[in-house]
Amino acid sequence: MAVLSQERIRSELEKLDGWRLDGGEITKTYVTKDFVDSIAFTLRVAFIAERLNHHPDIVIRWNKVTLSVSTHSEGGITEKDFELARVVDEGAAA
Repeated sequence: MAVLSQERIRSELEKLDGWRLDGGEITKTYVTKDFVDSIAFTLRVAFIAERLNHHPDIVIRWNKVTLSVSTHSEGGITEKDFELARVVDEGAAA
């Protein structure tokens, strides 16, 4: 899978709500009700990531969960990262 151009990354980010480019990754912070809800959200993300065989870096801060995604094996951002972002937004955030 090829690393995407900066132009393509910007174009794909415009299609997603709340995701942004942060260095060599795309990131989003989700706000939850409380710590338990953050853990439940993280568990939903874990099942999605495992199904897609693509795993984000996850930071949990009480009622906020930040996901950071890049394709380490390719050395940058690929379509696989945007697929994970879309599926998490559709499935885990619901």
